Amino acid sequence: MQQPLVLPCAKGSEQVLAQEAEALGLHDIRQGVAVVSGMGDLETAYRLCLWSRVASRVLWQLGESEVANPDDIYAVTRAIAWDEHLSADNTFAVHFNGIGQGIRNTQFGALKVKDAIADQLRDTLHRRPDVDAKAPDISVDAHLRKGRLTLAIDLSGGGLHQRGYRLAHGAAPLKEHLAATLLYRAGWPQLAASGYNLIDPLCGSGTILLEALLMAADIAPALKRQRFGFTHWQSHKPAVWKRLLEEAATRRELGLNRLDLKVWGYDQDAATLATARENAAHLDLAHCLHLERRPLDRFTAQPGYGARGLILTNPPYGERLGEIAELVATYDTLGQAFKTFPADWQMGVISSNTDMLKRLRLSRHKYYQAYNGSIEAQIALYHRAEQPEGEDYAVAEPGAPVDEQARMFANRLRKNNRAAQKHAAAANTDAYRIYDQDMPEYAIAVDRYGDYVHVQEYAAPKTVAPEKARKRLLDTLHIIPQVLEIPAANLVLKTRERQRGAQQYQKQAARGMTCTVHEGEARYHINLHDYLDTGLFLDHRLLRRRIHAEAAGKRFLNLFCYTASASVQAALGGAAYTTSVDLSQTYLDWAHQNYDANELDSRHRLIRADVMAWLAEDGGSYDLILCDPPTFSNTKKEQRVFDVQRDHVTLIERCMRRLAPGGTLYFSNNYRSFKLDPAISARYHCEDISAATIDFDYARHPNIHHAWKITAKTDN
Repeated sequence: MQQPLVLPCAKGSEQVLAQEAEALGLHDIRQGVAVVSGMGDLETAYRLCLWSRVASRVLWQLGESEVANPDDIYAVTRAIAWDEHLSADNTFAVHFNGIGQGIRNTQFGALKVKDAIADQLRDTLHRRPDVDAKAPDISVDAHLRKGRLTLAIDLSGGGLHQRGYRLAHGAAPLKEHLAATLLYRAGWPQLAASGYNLIDPLCGSGTILLEALLMAADIAPALKRQRFGFTHWQSHKPAVWKRLLEEAATRRELGLNRLDLKVWGYDQDAATLATARENAAHLDLAHCLHLERRPLDRFTAQPGYGARGLILTNPPYGERLGEIAELVATYDTLGQAFKTFPADWQMGVISSNTDMLKRLRLSRHKYYQAYNGSIEAQIALYHRAEQPEGEDYAVAEPGAPVDEQARMFANRLRKNNRAAQKHAAAANTDAYRIYDQDMPEYAIAVDRYGDYVHVQEYAAPKTVAPEKARKRLLDTLHIIPQVLEIPAANLVLKTRERQRGAQQYQKQAARGMTCTVHEGEARYHINLHDYLDTGLFLDHRLLRRRIHAEAAGKRFLNLFCYTASASVQAALGGAAYTTSVDLSQTYLDWAHQNYDANELDSRHRLIRADVMAWLAEDGGSYDLILCDPPTFSNTKKEQRVFDVQRDHVTLIERCMRRLAPGGTLYFSNNYRSFKLDPAISARYHCEDISAATIDFDYARHPNIHHAWKITAKTDN
């Protein structure tokens, strides 16, 4: 009996699945978005469950009808003879997809279908079967689209990508049915039959390699699968299924005997490779492939790979794994490695990151759209024989810039780094700026924090096309680790735009990854990922040094203290005590970490308060005060906005009232258009020390901040 069969699949895999399904016996085939359908008998359905490498599920369609409301859904469902498909002793579940016709959510749609099935079986069998949402004997699929309801039995019993051989996943695994699509698109079945070898230089848990071996050895992908959705189905024919299993086992044995190709898989993660070995052993294919721990930068053509073969891989996209700098290094290295192979080699790469695919610098033979879950991706195919030679394509030394401007940037960065290292050693610090928009074409700032490098991308000039600016940024992310001799994983990129209020302090990510840097005696915790700023304002290094030198025996007050780095310097300089005030609990907690790192005692207080309000109420007296307010900030409790230009007179007046006789106030801010009010200059002795607080790494941008030394005027 011919029955409509529906085969859901990953979007972009429809054409591949249609060809595969036709070879397995499906006819009258139609393709939709993420689905292939056609006609077939029970044996065809079984073959699809056992042999389809691309289908997500196999659905045996029971009925299809127009519906106008929930009552219609109930009636259409109840009209089906469900006793022909499940007994009252079976458990079942309904998976409903779609909305409309009065169905506002899938739970309500599933409930209507479930009630209709249960009621129909109660009438015919006098018992209602139980529902088991997690592991049902029978899974019913209901699909509502544009007023049309389709009902089916899920013969596969869940996703067919669960082949039954995978014991554990590596990080960000490629699902098996998408790996099969990649292999089909690359022409692997034909290449394998012609004696091509296969390499995955980023093999992870081995999905691509194992799916490739299953294809090459003519092994049914679901042969190891323990559970199918038809096992408890009333129309199941065990004898037919047993015959197909025996046929698949025979084909497996013959396929392995004639298998004559070599397969290599490399990855730098030992734990993931161990998983790949376990998966291969579970398939009894461990003897068919060579797995080795090897970083991508050591991947290059070897005589043992043969004269022809296929490189197939799924590098990180950027959505799930890896920072962008690591991605740049990965794709650059992969493209360079491919160019070392003989002319008869081919390569296929699946990636959602078109910028990264361009980093391969390869001439593309063909590409296909694909989806990895909800992520739109491309399957890009390359032939070594089609790669043009020339400056932009020739094999370069690892890390070598590929155009003149990139070479100029690399040279400037190298020169800056040599000079910065000497100055930093003299200043006894490992936190400093190396590059800051020295070349307008490369609008980034590069800061060193110990073993890490922090890169901030600024908005490119309007005269630079976005595509060109993007390429230049990616070039820098390839060059920087090479020139500064750090792992690409130790480079952190952020996009910096003009911030207002608390934006610069708001959380950007949630990685909680920190490192420790030193500045003289002081140790600071740096968070490179979670916030726009890192916890240490490098441009204030000389101002902190002043405070350290002047703090001995003094009472120090730090206003808008941020992570209290200046308070640490005052404490280490011998301050009698320090008081640090900020409204952010997040940054006060961070300051506590800095205090602990420097083993400061309880004489050094941290106070959470609005600075303006606290100054108005505090009655303390201080010998040395640092006030470094933000340009703008919002205070919800006080329901007001702080503006440093507008409010600095009031702020300074309140600071001066807290200043002990003979004391010093250091007032600074980074508002580049800031003007000190003449009333302050008239009332107090104000010395502009901005130039004296600019250290070696900010000499090219001396307007990074303004700073004044303010003291009370003395009578002549």
